[in-house]
Amino acid sequence: MDKSINEILWNQFGASIDMLINVISNCPDDYFTTHKRFYYLAFHSTIFLDYYLTIPPSDFSSLLSFTQKEAEDRPIEAIDDLIPDKFYEKREIVAYLKQSREKGKQIVYALNNETLNDKFKEGDNPNDMNYPILEILLYNMRHTQHHTAQLNMLLRQDINKHIEWSFRAGDIDIEL
Repeated sequence: MDKSINEILWNQFGASIDMLINVISNCPDDYFTTHKRFYYLAFHSTIFLDYYLTIPPSDFSSLLSFTQKEAEDRPIEAIDDLIPDKFYEKREIVAYLKQSREKGKQIVYALNNETLNDKFKEGDNPNDMNYPILEILLYNMRHTQHHTAQLNMLLRQDINKHIEWSFRAGDIDIEL
């Protein structure tokens, strides 16, 4: 595989992660602690970024603990069934994102013709994910960017805060 493809893929996937780190890092502390929808989106995005980078997914072990809850037991602001076991501070979430960023970079740069068709396979049920590595990376990038956009929209709508756009991985100063 041409190594320029690895670089191009990382430039865009890394930029998505950088933008997620940037929007969470630049969220005012009082907003982060009081606007639960923002918090749950940030938590969800962080957990699933790492999950989709874990191959096989059965090896996934989150650095931030959570409990899966039924719909009637979830806070109204939650966006899925993964509810954090405690309130995690921004610095904890950003630290986890930084680790996942490095993990993603290693995976992308290790891709070659032999590993491209390795599988991210959750199980054998009809709705379980069963994707080649390249596809799960692209899926993960889309998922990350989707929620990053939601976080940006919340900050813009609620407090008129603009967050910088990243064109390529490493091109913005992210608070780490």
